[in-house]
Amino acid sequence: MSKRKFFKQKVTIEILSEDKPLSEDVSLEGIYYAITDGDCSGIVTHEAPEELNGEQAAKALMEQKSDPSFFRLTEDGEDAEDE
Repeated sequence: MSKRKFFKQKVTIEILSEDKPLSEDVSLEGIYYAITDGDCSGIVTHEAPEELNGEQAAKALMEQKSDPSFFRLTEDGEDAEDE
């Protein structure tokens, strides 16, 4: 298993709006505009980061529909060999 450190951190945005909610496909930029200059109120909260080992990082990447190679890992969390 990789000896490198990886981190997972959750950031939550709570939005209050009047008349209608934001659309589900709004971008982060759109959310930022809505709560800073738009018609919504919002608060951003951060959870403490969680340290992951290589195996956990590979699994988390796959759960996000990404690929372990994003961090140069195999699916088992080993360091991928450079080509």
